[in-house]
Amino acid sequence: MQKRFSVWTVGGMMLAGMLIGFQGKDLISADNIYEQLNKFKDVLVLAEKYYVDEVDTKKLTEGAIDGLIEKLDPHSVYFRPQAFQREAERVQGNYEGVGLQIRSLNDTIIVAEPMGGSPAARLGIMSNDRIVKIDDSSAVGLTTDQAASKLRGPKGTKVRVGIARPGVKELLTYEIVRDRISIVSVDVALMINDNVGYISVNRFDLKTAAEVEQALQKLSAQGMKRVILDLRNNPGGVMDQATRIADLFLDGGTKEKPRQIVFTKARRPELEEADTARSGDPFERVPVIVLVNNASASASEIVAGAIQDWDRGLIVGETTFGKGLVQRQWTFNDGSAFRMTIARYYTPSGRLIQRAYEGKDKSSYQREAFERNEEEGENIQHDNEAKRDSTRPIFKTNAGRVVYGGGGITPDYIVKPATLTENTLNLLRRDLFYEFVTAYLDREGRSLRSHYGSDLSSFIKNYTISPEMLNAFKTFIAEKKVVNNEQDFEKDKSFITSRLKAYVARAFWGNDGWYPVMLEVDTQFQKAISLLPEAARIAKLN
Repeated sequence: MQKRFSVWTVGGMMLAGMLIGFQGKDLISADNIYEQLNKFKDVLVLAEKYYVDEVDTKKLTEGAIDGLIEKLDPHSVYFRPQAFQREAERVQGNYEGVGLQIRSLNDTIIVAEPMGGSPAARLGIMSNDRIVKIDDSSAVGLTTDQAASKLRGPKGTKVRVGIARPGVKELLTYEIVRDRISIVSVDVALMINDNVGYISVNRFDLKTAAEVEQALQKLSAQGMKRVILDLRNNPGGVMDQATRIADLFLDGGTKEKPRQIVFTKARRPELEEADTARSGDPFERVPVIVLVNNASASASEIVAGAIQDWDRGLIVGETTFGKGLVQRQWTFNDGSAFRMTIARYYTPSGRLIQRAYEGKDKSSYQREAFERNEEEGENIQHDNEAKRDSTRPIFKTNAGRVVYGGGGITPDYIVKPATLTENTLNLLRRDLFYEFVTAYLDREGRSLRSHYGSDLSSFIKNYTISPEMLNAFKTFIAEKKVVNNEQDFEKDKSFITSRLKAYVARAFWGNDGWYPVMLEVDTQFQKAISLLPEAARIAKLN
């Protein structure tokens, strides 16, 4: 979780703590902040003056800051200027550029998707176009990051882009006026059938709650009566966005018993907060299921925890990451920033969902979230947790169901993703699905665009991956000198055909094309669909 804070309040505190990262044996008056600051200053001056080689004092200082943070917790972090610029764009949900999602493939920059309404999209740049020139320089051989850096720039400035389009002989030149580009946190919002809506949220930035509310309104106008909120692989972000999203589904309760969403505890009482729901949103009686997995963290866990503790719906998937810490951020004159944990947050029942990190290095702490041995199945009373770890503290939901703290949010129904063979995982790691479809669209893209136009529903219903195309894919794999186990290929055939079709759909319709195809082979999602009546029952909405 992250919150903003004045740099002046903490500047002295941060400098004072800098020496925590050092392991000197003879620290004198360790509790004297000024002695420690003077010691650090003396070491830095001596190193700059007498060290055998030239030293970069900035690097030494940043190394000291890294050492300080290493002694705090796994989620406090220092951002160097360039890294903080990227992080700020992520949190703010916008940047200045042309609005192209690109990727490098075989030394060529390929347009994966023009972002809707962006300057590049308005000019007619299309998926699968090759960017071969940026201004007067060749783009061949650039990495994705290098090309993105050249395409970005201040709003109102221009950049010339040379495009090689499959099926078009001449080079196409576009002069694009850069603009402010919104980075959406809602990947997709669509109707699964006549009354079930689906919303996928990839992070919590400053606009996420507004995006989710707009998505709910759109789907409601299309007949949505029940909804699945997908927070899988969502690492979290801005805390108040999580509380606002939870509030969309929770009424305010009563004066005697208001519906608390989350509260925090800190060493300094003035940093503590508590958020409660307010009544009046039109989605407070819509049955809801929240999909989560091991990579759902922080703000995602606030939403899931509030829904679970108030028995407002069901949580389905895998136990979440387990991050119950709140960070605040201080920025510095050189463009760097420090994000430090200042509080712990608790779900409405009083659960701290933060996993223990004391005595663990950061890599093992991160890894253990993905190495749980969970038993699949119904877990309404959370018996599975008691079997796995009887030491975790016990809490109760509003209806009296047992839930546990100290280890993330464990779902009410534990469902693991489909198990793929190592053969298919290797094809995914090598990015061969995308590479094959890119070559396929070079040949067939114009014909497919002509045939289906903007009719996604017709494509979903009628387009199939033919046996000939599957054989061509196998030939392509062999040409790449990748071993393909025929038996494993057949075992994962349903996933493989869906993945290929989804990449074709994404080229024309973006995520609106990708998700309907891939959700058909998504075991966690399919289970969630079947549990919507149970979600209504547990929320007493029948």
